[in-house]
Amino acid sequence: MSGEKGFRKIFWVAVFLLPSLTGLILFTLIPILTSLGLTTFEWDLLTAPQFVGVANFERLLKDGNFWRALRNTLYFIVTYIPLVMVFAMGVALVLNQKIKGIIFFRAAFFIPVVSAWVAVALMWRWIFNPQFGIFNYLLSLVGITGPAWLFDPQWAMPAIVIASVWKDIGFVMIMLLAGLQGIPEVYYEAASIDGSSKWQQFRNITLPLLSPTIFFALIISLINSFQVFDQVWIMTEGGPAGATTVLVEQIVKNAFSYSRMGYASAISWVLFLLVFGATAIQTWMQNRWVHYE
Repeated sequence: MSGEKGFRKIFWVAVFLLPSLTGLILFTLIPILTSLGLTTFEWDLLTAPQFVGVANFERLLKDGNFWRALRNTLYFIVTYIPLVMVFAMGVALVLNQKIKGIIFFRAAFFIPVVSAWVAVALMWRWIFNPQFGIFNYLLSLVGITGPAWLFDPQWAMPAIVIASVWKDIGFVMIMLLAGLQGIPEVYYEAASIDGSSKWQQFRNITLPLLSPTIFFALIISLINSFQVFDQVWIMTEGGPAGATTVLVEQIVKNAFSYSRMGYASAISWVLFLLVFGATAIQTWMQNRWVHYE
């Protein structure tokens, strides 16, 4: 095949790509285009779809639940991303040391990542129980009366953030740890000879050389945080009083609880545009702080 040219080469390339392209077209491209077309219809899954044009998007502008879900999603992102990145960086720096039994601790921090959100969310529901939960019990030991957490509109979303950060630290940590182990030791040896402190080495060597890994982890975490759903659905179901409702939860409710498939598709495409825009901005800004060797 390497000697083929023109049409014959294109034909054989298409033959070998056909199995993958078939799955991509059937299970990805066609559903995406179908959902885009569905935004112009009103469909309850029982009767024939009715064309409504841009009415679904007009409804979004007036829907208080949508705007509340958008605010809560953005609140989750701006609190979750810094916390998970900072804590994961700290854990990665500690676990990058040559300590006896370090493999056990690396595995221990990664176990929550591979645990199902159902089990994790149920565990955190018990931890945040205002009467019998361990969180408020520990606070009571230092004389602090803990809030109602998942039953308090002011504290429900912070509780979701805490649970999410706990579960995802290992995911970000493993990426940062791989990046740290890829930094040549000779740079630190040269800096030590020059009399640089540990902080100076971290700021001038670790952070610049780790910036591509940080950028990748940031993008992945950003995309995942826009799609926050499992923990919200299991721990609060969007309550109390809509305090933890998020965009994906609104999509699920409108599609499968209220049978508004067209409206749910419209919210989905708004979410897609938000994720695409945030990712594009991050990619554009990487030239200012990401350093490649």
